Amino acid sequence: QVQLVESGGGSVQSGGSLRLSCAASGDIYIRYFMAWFRQAPGKEREGVATISGDGRINYADSVKGRFTISQNNAKNTLYLQMNSLKPEDKAVYYCAADRVDWWLLPKYNYWGQGTQVTVSS
Repeated sequence: QVQLVESGGGSVQSGGSLRLSCAASGDIYIRYFMAWFRQAPGKEREGVATISGDGRINYADSVKGRFTISQNNAKNTLYLQMNSLKPEDKAVYYCAADRVDWWLLPKYNYWGQGTQVTVSS
């Protein structure tokens, strides 16, 4: 089993920055592939960024150059540094984990409870 707990959400003005964290515990092999997703009201859950245990990273086009995904050396904390935030980045952000590489598809087996990010113009 894997447990994921996000933190770091909040409210910022357009152009501001936030860093999200996801504390991960449980079988490290199950959480070899980790990702950040977001879901805005009335919209489908959208993949934002993914990272594998060997450091391969992918980003959605909408966040490339603004967001950075990373892990600590112990691989028990996942981060999402979000810079140059825009009002359209407003959403609940979730971290996800699985032993399968689902890339940016919302098919991961393990999810956190989410953290709200609000960006005002």
